[in-house]
Amino acid sequence: MTDRYCIIIPNYNHTTHIEQVLKRISAYELPVIMVNDGSDSTTNDFLIALNDKYDFLELLHLEQNQGKGGAVMTGLRHAQQNGYTHAIQVDADGQHAISDVPKFIQLSKDTPEAVVCGIPDYDQSVPLGRLIPRYITHFWVWVETLSFRIKDSMCGFRLYPLANTIDLIDQSSIGKRMDFDTEILVKLDWRNVPIINLPTRVTYPDDGSSHFQMFRDNWLITKMHTRLFFGMLPRAPKLIARHFKHTKAKKNNHER
Repeated sequence: MTDRYCIIIPNYNHTTHIEQVLKRISAYELPVIMVNDGSDSTTNDFLIALNDKYDFLELLHLEQNQGKGGAVMTGLRHAQQNGYTHAIQVDADGQHAISDVPKFIQLSKDTPEAVVCGIPDYDQSVPLGRLIPRYITHFWVWVETLSFRIKDSMCGFRLYPLANTIDLIDQSSIGKRMDFDTEILVKLDWRNVPIINLPTRVTYPDDGSSHFQMFRDNWLITKMHTRLFFGMLPRAPKLIARHFKHTKAKKNNHER
């Protein structure tokens, strides 16, 4: 079966940068599935106009806001149902370096069963308030996987192998909001899905917007890490054995 790639963009009331994102994507001749996550009527009309303008764009509508994770999972399911094997998740706010899309695809072609995760290379535009919580989450993800395989679990620029990802979504409960990006990655790692980390530039536009809600989303993330920690405990023996197996394999390869 030939690998088929698409791009998925969740969008909740993002209009300022989304057309520029689409223009950058157009250079790579990839189909785009944008999920309108219950946006207001003004955004809804704007996205419909974009859908009419760009023939590589397919617009899906969710009548009620499901959260970023809910929108992405809707897009992933739709992609698989339409014959795609891999999907690249891109944010709608213009933060991501679309020029790195070919790098994601090349790494995926080399290891088709892997998730390719962006590791943010921030410039001076990053708010300090975004960095501190990231390092806290990094610590807990290393605990929850008993490894350093996942370098950054919060970056929304990543490539999913759809077969493994949809199988996980069908069999597990995944957070639908700001807890989604981390939870799905940890659970894919638990399933021994390879993780490839790719450094990529991330920029926060001056006129950008965020839907992160301090108290609600931090509470969701706290509950997520609690679930993942206790989910790790019965898996700990296998995770530890996996670590030593990989270490031994690397040693044997080095000795050859």
